[in-house]
Amino acid sequence: MSKDVAEFVIYIINETANIRGKSTSQVYKILEETGCIKNYLVPLYDILHTMGSEGVVDDVIEYVEARGKTL
Repeated sequence: MSKDVAEFVIYIINETANIRGKSTSQVYKILEETGCIKNYLVPLYDILHTMGSEGVVDDVIEYVEARGKTL
């Protein structure tokens, strides 16, 4: 994973945590469990990093919920 992708993933984890009122470690754990980082954020970085953070966070929440978890 490149530095740019890693920074993007960290940023999205932080934004999701802030919006949902959770700790970054809680959000990271859920994203790892659902495969959101390795199957969504990293492979689609080229597209996602051009979107607004609110849109990406909404997509992340939808991704997680589709896999039976809640953020």
